[in-house]
Amino acid sequence: MSAMYSSAVPTLVKRQRRAISRGRKLEYFTIAWNSIEALVAVVAGALAGSVSMIGFGADSLIEVVSGSALLWRMAVVQENPKRKRRERIALKIVSFCFIALALYLSFESIATLVHKRKPESSLIGIVLACVSLIIMPFLSHLKRKVAKQIDSAAMHADARQTQFSLYLSIILLAGLAANATLGWWWADPLCALAMVPLIAKEGFDNLMAKN
Repeated sequence: MSAMYSSAVPTLVKRQRRAISRGRKLEYFTIAWNSIEALVAVVAGALAGSVSMIGFGADSLIEVVSGSALLWRMAVVQENPKRKRRERIALKIVSFCFIALALYLSFESIATLVHKRKPESSLIGIVLACVSLIIMPFLSHLKRKVAKQIDSAAMHADARQTQFSLYLSIILLAGLAANATLGWWWADPLCALAMVPLIAKEGFDNLMAKN
């Protein structure tokens, strides 16, 4: 029995190491993609005067912070007592980023509606949202798979955050399409406001989460 147990343990360790390696690659991809996405969205949003696009870009920056934080946590072995402390710190940083983003979107969206600032249509934003709709579900699925393999609550939370970005892509695409095809300039700030409850909830849920 002991011989079987001793042979099973190294096998389990090897599987977990392979899963952690895949998890790190996913996070590196997350950081790289969201860095590009944030740059394109913020610049295109600023040029077009689109609040929802700038908000989408800011959320991508939060994804970069989250991915970096997860890599920071995964650098510490499971048994290390510093691991839980790192998770708490990283989670709070990301949570405050979400809350700050929700406040910014609320202010800018209301100001846009009050002053009737009409955004320009943005083909770049529409293409970016469409590409994100393809990538995010696939990436979230892979992260959930790795999280299950290594039994990581942190990875599960990161997978949910990636799935959350999919919802923002849908909202962004709806606002940009309505403005481009129907001339509904108010659809952009309204869609940005629609992001606020989702973003704020994610921030407060993570802030109140027990690790």
